[in-house]
Amino acid sequence: MTPPLRNPQFFYTTTAQPCPYLPARMERKILVDLAVPDADTLHSRLSATGFRRSHTLAYAPLCAGCSACIPIRLPVAAFAPSRTQKRVWNRNTDLSATLLPPVATGEQYELFRQYLNTRHADGEMANMTARDYRIMVEETTVDTQIIEFRTADNKLVAVSLTDTLDDGLSAVYSFYDPQQTTRSLGGYVVLFLIHQTFLLGRPYLYLGYWIPGSPKMAYKSRFRPAEILRDDTWQPLDPEQPINTTRDALFPDAPLF
Repeated sequence: MTPPLRNPQFFYTTTAQPCPYLPARMERKILVDLAVPDADTLHSRLSATGFRRSHTLAYAPLCAGCSACIPIRLPVAAFAPSRTQKRVWNRNTDLSATLLPPVATGEQYELFRQYLNTRHADGEMANMTARDYRIMVEETTVDTQIIEFRTADNKLVAVSLTDTLDDGLSAVYSFYDPQQTTRSLGGYVVLFLIHQTFLLGRPYLYLGYWIPGSPKMAYKSRFRPAEILRDDTWQPLDPEQPINTTRDALFPDAPLF
């Protein structure tokens, strides 16, 4: 049973700013302070209602006349990898993954900069300094981990900032070596987090917001079956597509695929 929250919560709204995903649109957000007692319980409850975390705040879109940002999560026990996703998994079996406390390093930041410069040079994070990166990683009041992915010769090729929730994991932010094009590291990190969530015995991997029409967010809809939050209800991303709710041999007792 989820323990009750002992303190009142306060919600705030931001001023309107240009949307980073859809042109000619403005965005506003509703914010909740997570620097409170029972922060993990509050964070889990808010995540289940479509909120995301940034630093010590949880936020959700509150945009006038627009509901394009759709919360998306994966029920991991029903996940059915495509042939392409199976190949991505097998292509990266040589990588080691290490779960670490949320502590930023210079090595991580160097990879982060390479990723931004190549993949998101015009994005809202493009000018983040080493200090900004450290704050993004370390400024947290909830159960947060850094996962480092390395090759056999100890080269850092991917990093995932991840929160642990009562009902799963939340992928806060991931980045990877943009030169490792044959590995499809972005997809592999999601597959790893699906597997990790399953091994933890928790039902959902939260992937943030899926935005139809935004190429940056298109990859999230390729992991099936997915659920989206619409009208305060989690529902299949494509209600007409049959959903495999059996494990088959996808998630045996140990490593999948």
